[in-house]
Amino acid sequence: MAEQLAVAARGLSKTYPKGGVKALEDFDLEVPAGQVVGLLGPNGAGKTTAVRILSTTLRPDAGTAQIMGHDVIADPDGVRRVIGLAGQYAAVDENLTGFENLEMVGRRCHLPRPSVNARADELLEQFGLADAGGRVVKTYSGGMRRRLDLAAALVARPPVLFLDEPTTGLDPQSRLALWDVIEALVSGGTTVLLTTQYLEEADRLCKDIVVIDHGRIIAHGTPANLKADLGATVLDLMMTSPEAAQSAALLLSDLSDKPAHLEGSTVELTVDEGPKTAAEALRRLDASEHELLGLALREPSLDDVFLSLTGQRTEVDTEAVVAGQKTKGRRAAKETS
Repeated sequence: MAEQLAVAARGLSKTYPKGGVKALEDFDLEVPAGQVVGLLGPNGAGKTTAVRILSTTLRPDAGTAQIMGHDVIADPDGVRRVIGLAGQYAAVDENLTGFENLEMVGRRCHLPRPSVNARADELLEQFGLADAGGRVVKTYSGGMRRRLDLAAALVARPPVLFLDEPTTGLDPQSRLALWDVIEALVSGGTTVLLTTQYLEEADRLCKDIVVIDHGRIIAHGTPANLKADLGATVLDLMMTSPEAAQSAALLLSDLSDKPAHLEGSTVELTVDEGPKTAAEALRRLDASEHELLGLALREPSLDDVFLSLTGQRTEVDTEAVVAGQKTKGRRAAKETS
């Protein structure tokens, strides 16, 4: 039996008149019911444009899309009845209390008042906000606002949830708490389309990942398959300086069929025969009198996949990098502004 699709998009394209920027080009997407599919890509890749089209807030120039069988162009009201949307910036009213925000969403969804009040209390409890439900939102922390925003998207119990970088800027503890909530929702049957720049987040939550760059899909697969396609091993070589790393990269360039990546004083090579290649690299560096400070062999991460596909790392803060997958064999990435 064919898998039921909660989200099905074919050939979506969108060009913004200002500057003629192609935000999406021939974009296809399938999200099976009850699963989490992740959209990964650099800033400006087209992730948010795709979510805006699928949630009916932006009209595509070409292509079609259906959410739970409702066409985003022909039946936008039907789409809105089956989706919830939470973005990277909390959209709640900071002058209302947490309870009043949820109550307002319930009224907009035309839910009966008794059920709205009960649902608001239920969600405040579920998201750890019961004690803060009577406080105005302007007194909430960033993590509390983000949890309330997600709760607001769930008031009408939508079967499909669009999360557009929902944990951006959160501290690690708040991020982990939101991951737990998302996993609980999916185990209860909710379908989630997640855009994120946190590779650890995608690796943990997503069954399938779609990598998008410059409006086009450049890779698609499970996290395990994407990492397996990259290569068997990543070889990290820590040199004495960025200049020494550049010299070593030239010396070792033929050891991999993929370009070496330099990060500060570290050379990263993706190779198929890790131990054998590491031994050859050591021999060459020793013969050429390059001083090596350290060497590490590790399994590829989604960060390595992203770098190989897009030529850049995800734009995350140092704290997330340190807490994620970039601490093995190299220094933490520099803090982004």
